[in-house]
Order: sequence, then structure tokens, then C-alpha cells
Amino acid sequence: MAFPARTQLLAICAALSLAACHSEGESPKRTVPATPRNEVYLSPGSPKRGFIKEAVVEPARRSLMDPLTGTVAYDESRSSRIFSPISGRVSGDIAALGAHVQAGATLLTLDSPELGQAQADYAKAQADLGLAERAFHRSKELFEGGVAPRKDFEQAEDDLARARSEAERARLKLANLGIHGNRTDDRFTLKAPIAGVITERNINPGMEIRSDRSDPLFVISDLDRVWVLMDVFEKDIGLIHVGQQVAVHVQAFPDQGFAGTVDYLSQVVDDTTRTVKVRCVLANPEHKLLPAMYASVEVLSDPGDTAIIVPLDALFTEGESDWLFVALGEGRYQKRPVKVGLRLKNRAVISDGLSAGEWLVADGALLLRSEEDTEQDPGQTP
Repeated sequence: MAFPARTQLLAICAALSLAACHSEGESPKRTVPATPRNEVYLSPGSPKRGFIKEAVVEPARRSLMDPLTGTVAYDESRSSRIFSPISGRVSGDIAALGAHVQAGATLLTLDSPELGQAQADYAKAQADLGLAERAFHRSKELFEGGVAPRKDFEQAEDDLARARSEAERARLKLANLGIHGNRTDDRFTLKAPIAGVITERNINPGMEIRSDRSDPLFVISDLDRVWVLMDVFEKDIGLIHVGQQVAVHVQAFPDQGFAGTVDYLSQVVDDTTRTVKVRCVLANPEHKLLPAMYASVEVLSDPGDTAIIVPLDALFTEGESDWLFVALGEGRYQKRPVKVGLRLKNRAVISDGLSAGEWLVADGALLLRSEEDTEQDPGQTP
């Protein structure tokens, strides 16, 4: 059925009017530049910015080789393993394990019949010496007066020499035990030869002590300084020299490094392991390093030999390359390929691709990587 001409005309006018209104209310589309390749943008209000940690890149001394495994040990030049020079039974108090003692402090007291016998021997030797001296002087007077023969005088002279020798032997035995004078008892006092901490004590009250025992009664050490002993492979020994600095880490204090110095290199290569013994000296004023602790040792370059070192968490892998993010400012981060030299436990040496003074994304690189294809440039609109 055909519509009247008037109706058709009205319909056409209404359609044109609606089209014009729609055209006036619609804004034109803007052309937005795309985010540059290998860049990520986080808007100022993005909560993800709080998870990004940046750090300025500064050159630092580098490790010359993979970390070495070492062991903390006593500084033997400041340690003493103490034995009793005489047998006896423990009596009285015993110095406590862990106590700090001064040189000459009493460690224990023994009731020692052996000491009593040594004191008696000395007293007897002194008496014999006095008798020999009197006999010698009497024989000398008689010989010089022509009453006694030379034979008697020479015998008296020989007896005096023997008595003097025996008295000196008895005196030296007591002196070696720290006993001086004519005191006569069987009480022996064992004293500390050096100042330090009692790190080992292998004795109990009433215990019978022998002078030939194999294990020490006490170990005293000045723990203000310790050694770290390590084995270095023959191929790496050319990188180490006496006086070189090292950084030591232990599991008890994973975030703290201890500075040390190489002070000894063995002159012999072990035939089985093909390693060389190396010793380092470390200051230990807080006594955090304890003997027998395992340690990880980094051999550091000389002070003038520096490199770019970054946290291992800052790196990630794409394909066969290593990458990291560099902060460009205003929420922009550039993904950049780098070349990694030596990899350590939690750090890596960058040989190419990063310069001193740049700002590195030390933590949060994986977050930025996930945002790489989804974050928009600040000029874009949804």
C-alpha cells in the first residue's frame, strides 16, 4: 500500500533531523601515539608504583671468581689449648664455659700427690745440697791443712756438684708447674696463659686428670679476630695474593658482609683435589663469627678495579638474552638487554648495557614485564 506524499515527506525530514543531531553530539576521534617499543608506563595513580623499587647505578668492586666455600676457625696465634702438666683430682671451682678470663686467672685446682712428691724431692735436694756444701768446706780445710788426702777433697767437690745439679733439677720441675718458694702442699692451680673466652671445657668436678690425656681441658681464644680457611682451585690461584681483600658471608647473618684480608697462601697443591689452602684474617669485635661456621667467601678486585653490579632480582630472561628495566622518570620504564659476566648468589656483574648514574629497577621487574603489553601511554584514553 502506497503512503501519501505528505506522510513520506515528513518521514524524510524527521530522519534528516535525527542524523544532524547525532552528528552534532559526537566528538571526533583523537589519534593517540602508541607507547614506544620496550617501554612501560605506570600512571601517577597506579597502585603498582608502590611495588617498584629503584636504585641508582654506582660502580663497585667486583668479585674475581665464583664464591668459595670456607670455614671459620680460631686464630691460632691468639688461641691456647690447655692441658694439665701434672696428674691429680679436681677440687674447688672450675672456670665456666664462655667466661672471659685474663692471663693468669685460675681455671681449676687439683689435689695432686704428684705435686707433693715433687715438693718433697725439692726439699730433700735442698737438704742434701746443704750437707754437701758443709762436707766440701770441711774437706777443703783438712786438705789445705795437710790432714786429708786430695782424693777425699775431690770426692767432696764432686758430691757438691751433684747436689747442686739435683737441687736445680728439682727447682726447675716446680718452676715449670708455676710453683716457686718452699711451699709444701699438694695443691696445684692451673692458670690461663692468655686472655680470651673459654670456648671449650672438658672437665667436671671431682674428675681425675692425667697429664698425658689427649684432649685439652680448656680452649681459650681471643675471638676479636678469627681466621677463615678455604680451598682454591689451582686454576684460580693466580687471582689471589697476600693482602687481597675478601667479603665473607655466613648463614646466621645473610644480609651482613664481613671484611677480611688474605694473609697466607700454601705453597703446596693438594694432589687429590688440585686445590691450594688459603687463609684470611677477619676482625670480629662483636663475636658474630664463631669457629666451625661455614662461610661463603668472595675474592674482591683491587680498589681501582670496579664494575656495574646489580641485584639478581633485577634481571629476567627472554629468549637467550638477559634483560632489565631502567627508570626514565615520570612513570616510564625502559626494558633493556644487557650482557652478564659473573653471576653470584644474589648479584650479577654487568659487562655491557648499563651505565653508572642510571636508575635501575632493582625490584619489580617482573611486574613491569607483565604490564608491558597492557599499560597505556599517558596521552591515550580508554
